[in-house]
Amino acid sequence: MFVDYYEVLQISPNADEETVHRVYRIQAQRFHPDNLETGNAERFRAVAEAYQVLSNPRSRASYDVEYRRGQGRTVRETFTAVPASDPQDEVKRREEILRQLYRRRQTHPDQPSLRLRELEALLGTPPEHFEFSLWYLKERGYLTRSDSARHIITIKGVEFTESMSRRPAAGPSQLDVGADME
Repeated sequence: MFVDYYEVLQISPNADEETVHRVYRIQAQRFHPDNLETGNAERFRAVAEAYQVLSNPRSRASYDVEYRRGQGRTVRETFTAVPASDPQDEVKRREEILRQLYRRRQTHPDQPSLRLRELEALLGTPPEHFEFSLWYLKERGYLTRSDSARHIITIKGVEFTESMSRRPAAGPSQLDVGADME
């Protein structure tokens, strides 16, 4: 059975060697069985195995061939055309993404970010339906995306989210299509 080592380490397949090493050290420390708070021997073994493959340029190159082959199969099997979205639906989706990231920042200050899969579950929407939204929010400076593919709300995003709660229900959104660029 194919194991997605990038998902195990929670990094992008484009991550450089330094990122692989840095994330591994964090994950290994977190899940080491000697860690009384967050230790998990099974998870630690998975992280160590992923690091062993991804930290060696030769084994990573070999793994990447299989990874891309698996990704291509998944993409072909699950591809469906994304329905055209109404601009108002898009605005609501962006606002909901910001609300979720805002809540995460408030409730988990030690880990204020969300992965794409977590956003998918929270929004009940397949990721292909909100890739455009994430791109837009990132370009506007409302969120950032870390090397490990986690989305984090910015100060500008927090201020915008708080301003959403102050405007009248029927009032125009600053996220509306055609909003002035700052």
